[in-house]
Amino acid sequence: MDPRLFEASYTGNVDQLHSLVGENVLILNAASLAEGDNPLHVASMAGHTSFVREVLKLRTEFADELNQDGFSPLHIAAARGDVDIVRELLKVGSRLCLVKGREERIPLHYSAIKGKGEVLKELVSACPDSVEEVMARRESTLHLAVKNSQFEAFKLLVQQLKRLNKEHVLNCRDGQGNQILHLAVARKQYEVVEFLVSGDAIDKDLIEVNARNEAGLTPLDILLLINNEAGDAEIAEILTRCGAKRATGLPSMVTLATEDPEPGTGQSSGHHFQSPGRHNSRRTWTSRCISFLRGNEETTQWLKYFEYKRERDSPGDVRNALLVVAALIITATYQAVLQPPGGLWQDDSEPSSNSTSATNNETTSHKTGKAVWGNEYPAAYILFLIFNSIGFFASLQMIYYLTFGFPMQMELRVALFALTVTYDTAMVTLTPNTFFNFFFVALSILVPVIIGLARQWVRK
Repeated sequence: MDPRLFEASYTGNVDQLHSLVGENVLILNAASLAEGDNPLHVASMAGHTSFVREVLKLRTEFADELNQDGFSPLHIAAARGDVDIVRELLKVGSRLCLVKGREERIPLHYSAIKGKGEVLKELVSACPDSVEEVMARRESTLHLAVKNSQFEAFKLLVQQLKRLNKEHVLNCRDGQGNQILHLAVARKQYEVVEFLVSGDAIDKDLIEVNARNEAGLTPLDILLLINNEAGDAEIAEILTRCGAKRATGLPSMVTLATEDPEPGTGQSSGHHFQSPGRHNSRRTWTSRCISFLRGNEETTQWLKYFEYKRERDSPGDVRNALLVVAALIITATYQAVLQPPGGLWQDDSEPSSNSTSATNNETTSHKTGKAVWGNEYPAAYILFLIFNSIGFFASLQMIYYLTFGFPMQMELRVALFALTVTYDTAMVTLTPNTFFNFFFVALSILVPVIIGLARQWVRK
């Protein structure tokens, strides 16, 4: 964009705009071809309503354009909460309400994220269908309001849904199968939970209080999964009062007979022909089976809830978590080789000449600073060092790959190499047997190579 045109847009100078257009009729056309913001983006960001009005008279097409960040002028005005500019832009047409930017967000999504109630009403009035639009991750406007703790915007949205007879949006699910109630419970938003299920603002029968997400969890399950905090008891009371249950308390596809079958028919009966002891034993066994199945189901739900999901977990967060885990393993394995189980010998000792009267310790020679295990339990010490080294070098490789492409690569590689050398030196120095010394030096060289080859083989 021409710097003079940018300055006029930023300052809202309408006279300068007309002057520039008079000098060069194609200046706005050139701005449309340039990368980045057009004059309408800049004026919407700066909040100059009169300048926006004049630009729309000269070039309406600017209203539909997205900048490099995926924002249209209406996206920007909606996020800022500038009602006047929103109204000017909507004069171009209600189609602007459905322009999708980054992650398929429309202007209404940004007004919900920022809690801009007045703008939200303008957008919904201009395009009622926009309340049903979802983002790339299937999140609705209601999801975004709850996620960003915009309770007033959330209430306003619900009122608009009632007015438009679109209450079905309340049960819309995101990419993980979470409805609004799942998110409100997960974020401990007491007011949202009460608003949804109390029945004061909306019919509570519209809310599926026992809906399961993709992990098979109901809202009550999610509440019990998260650490207890102040207010959890109140939320639990609200949920249970409206009939909320845990997933394990809902009807299951698996059923077990709780009574003995009638002999010869294979069918259950109210009459029992077995002795009381056998009957009680059968019922006890059945109860244990049910408890076992429910326990397995709960464990599976936990695992599914916390497992990695590409659409939910960002690569950056996963990488940071892996780096922390790798650093902890390196610390533990490095410390273990410096202070092996059993400790180190504190003095030198040579084999006693009187073997008949000497104890086992006195007949075995050892050197100061050598591992006690190496003399007393050589097989166990060998296994300890082998698997400790595997953990150490595997963690080093994790750090190497997870930091690939980071700044100061040379310094980081030097530090990892120095850590490897100090580990090998400590391991060889503390090992009492000369043969084992050479063995572990070779092991420290081969283990990284073997781990790399094994990783490629497993992936193939």
